[in-house]
Amino acid sequence: MNITVLAGGISSERDVSLSSGMMIYKALKSKGHKVVLLDVYLGYEGDTTDIFNIEKDWAANIGAVKEQNPDISQIKSLRTISSDSFFGPGVLDICSRADIVFIALHGENGEDGKLQAAFDLLGIKYTGTDYTSSALAMDKAISKEIFAFYHIPTPQGIRVKKGTSFEWKLYPCVVKVSNGGSSVGVSIVNSPVEMDAALANAFTYGNEVIIEQYIKGREFSVGVIDGKALPVIEIAPLNGFYDYKNKYQAGSTIETCPANISDEIAGKMQKTAEDVFAALRLKTYARMDFMLSETNEHYCLEANTLPGMTPTSLLPQEAEAIGMDFASLCEKIIELSLAKYK
Repeated sequence: MNITVLAGGISSERDVSLSSGMMIYKALKSKGHKVVLLDVYLGYEGDTTDIFNIEKDWAANIGAVKEQNPDISQIKSLRTISSDSFFGPGVLDICSRADIVFIALHGENGEDGKLQAAFDLLGIKYTGTDYTSSALAMDKAISKEIFAFYHIPTPQGIRVKKGTSFEWKLYPCVVKVSNGGSSVGVSIVNSPVEMDAALANAFTYGNEVIIEQYIKGREFSVGVIDGKALPVIEIAPLNGFYDYKNKYQAGSTIETCPANISDEIAGKMQKTAEDVFAALRLKTYARMDFMLSETNEHYCLEANTLPGMTPTSLLPQEAEAIGMDFASLCEKIIELSLAKYK
């Protein structure tokens, strides 16, 4: 099969995406597929006529995820051809030549439905859910409204737009970007005096933020493939909370799968993950993040429609717990994604 893996881009999660793309590229190559790994923003300026038969290591220049998210203005300066298009040179042509595009993008313009909508208009097949459910899941404020409608447990919260006034009295609380990911721009606020700095930080990544109830307890995640939940994984950072550094720096977090919780709690969490999958109209695969309070009440924080596939990512660990190795997981995602078009 000819497969294009799309990664990179210009979101704050660019480095994570490149790491995911590299892992997916290598896994699919190991299964005998003809694979091209592209940075969706920087593109490819060579001849695309016989692109899938070029003997080249497309992942050769991709390094590990750094402790800090990248400087996007510096990335934009690397583009050699001046263009306002999100798609770099050759990208759409190469994607149109593939049997399917494996989307390894995270965050803005990759996970928010825009890319999926463009591919639908161009007749390009891609992995993962569609544009509507991508947009619903990416916007945490909309997701919380849907959770409330379907009685899905989630922390109390409000949406705040940049420059508007609001009232909030529940501390500690969490401030995060409404359309962000990988915990970029997230702060735990313990008192009103810390709020301004937290908001200023979050607003550097978007014009809308969520302020929500802080749930003291343990953090978990549950992957869902084709509507069925995988084993629950627990995430326990050695220091602080599960922020960008703790997510992607090896050895920063202890991850346990299956999680050391009762079958009853695990079952409830898995059922809620499946309910979220259905409520947001998700397709193929996703990953839901949870907090478990000190009184064993679970709360869904959000849904990730393009969960990380890096060496430290959670979904591959959950799949491994049921005997599915990384390469087989990638092929399963492709199999389910192609079924959308039948």
